[in-house]
Amino acid sequence: MGSGPSGLRWIARRRVSDLHHEFFKAEHTTRYLENYLDSHCYAGRSLRSRIKLGFSVESVAKRGDQWLVIGNKAQYRTPKIIVANGLFSSANIPKFIGDDTFKAPIIHQEEFGQSSVLTSPELHKVTVIGGGKSAADMVYACVKAGKSVKWVIRASGTGPGFLLSPEGKGPYKNAFELGSTRVAGTLSPSFIGPDTWWRRFLFGSNPGLKVVNAVWSGADKETRESAQFNSRPNALPGFANLKPHAPLFWQNGSGGLLNRADFWDTIAPNVQVHLEDITHLQAKHVCLASGTEISTDVLLCGTGWKPTSFEFFSVDDLVRLGLPHKVEDEPPEITKPWDQMVQQADREVLDRFPILAEPPKHHHKASHTTPSRLYNGIAPLNDNTIAFLGYFNVGNFFKGAECQAIWATAYLDGNLQLPSIDSRQLTIARQIAWCKRRYLSNGELGNSLLFESNFYLDELLQEVGLVSHLGGWFTNWFKPGLARDLAGLRDEYIAKFSGKSD
Repeated sequence: MGSGPSGLRWIARRRVSDLHHEFFKAEHTTRYLENYLDSHCYAGRSLRSRIKLGFSVESVAKRGDQWLVIGNKAQYRTPKIIVANGLFSSANIPKFIGDDTFKAPIIHQEEFGQSSVLTSPELHKVTVIGGGKSAADMVYACVKAGKSVKWVIRASGTGPGFLLSPEGKGPYKNAFELGSTRVAGTLSPSFIGPDTWWRRFLFGSNPGLKVVNAVWSGADKETRESAQFNSRPNALPGFANLKPHAPLFWQNGSGGLLNRADFWDTIAPNVQVHLEDITHLQAKHVCLASGTEISTDVLLCGTGWKPTSFEFFSVDDLVRLGLPHKVEDEPPEITKPWDQMVQQADREVLDRFPILAEPPKHHHKASHTTPSRLYNGIAPLNDNTIAFLGYFNVGNFFKGAECQAIWATAYLDGNLQLPSIDSRQLTIARQIAWCKRRYLSNGELGNSLLFESNFYLDELLQEVGLVSHLGGWFTNWFKPGLARDLAGLRDEYIAKFSGKSD
């Protein structure tokens, strides 16, 4: 997260030692959120006092015109409900043969910060698994703490993630600011946002496609060359295994921005990287497919999170609400029309964006569930008493949370004039078809909008009829779209809809 406001309150300017290209340490974000809970009071109660900690939701079901929420400590009935458990809800810890008798601790990235890995002399030999940003951060921290580190990325996955330079270009303080402009968003082929001559030029003409390819291939090349995967001095064997497999444009795997200027210089001479699958764990050894056995005192899992499964809903409600569910749980009379709509939408996607027709050779991580079928990633087609927040993977979650919350409020209050159900179905089908083409493995659930988030959030606010976040033409297209732009939305919403809510 960059400097300045992340929501509707300013984060105090950090000392220079805490900044890296205007990004600051996560502890300041945590402090901001803690303060937010106490400083925001409504009807005499703070946000903190409204949170029930340690409450495990066991089931959510509709009973008549009320939703019944049953948990481990209490039950609640409500006419309207928002489910805001986001994209991920539980740690993804791989299962390995022999993990039940493994003699070394297995620690997920979720627990790494509270563990004694960095300080314990007994945990000297460290093995980190995973190819994304969290794995990279743990590898770096362990090397800096004087540990002997091995990094294992499975060969059967999507490969190492892109680790991008945080440096900005021109007037932009960092890469996040540059990527947060609407003009940058036009370089991603998408139906979301205004259909301008510029976007038609980019993806509907040979000169335009040359511009798009030049920008993306240039960023890809710059990232790879800065790492010097094949030529970095003093690199240990296997350093080249960190080369991402698919081009940057496709975002088939994970990745993120580098937080440390000396990251590659630290990793290359100190970490042996294995691009292999783990066959089993034995005693205090991690055993790889090649027969290599890595002696280790601790196994760190930078393996991310499991997608939210909404296990507190019944199978019938998962199907009814359009939430991801097992394909075999869906009646054919529901599956067939959706398949037909998505197939038709796929033809439209390829007709409009031929660039998406031929993705590079890549490992495709298929989904075992249906995609999400929520309108705008928030609303079911057949129930206007429930909304889902945080389920679209957008580029700026602070801004995304604010815009989605405003849209959901208007939706539940009955203040939106939505398109017909047929029209919404076609919009959802196109989102599903486009997402699978645009983001490959990461698009399987139809909920990735990494480079399209500004346009998506603009459309949410446009449906509500709010405009205070917008500026002039130049500002809208070239200024970073950050959360501070939303400072006037709450008052604008109240002024617009005062007295209209149920």
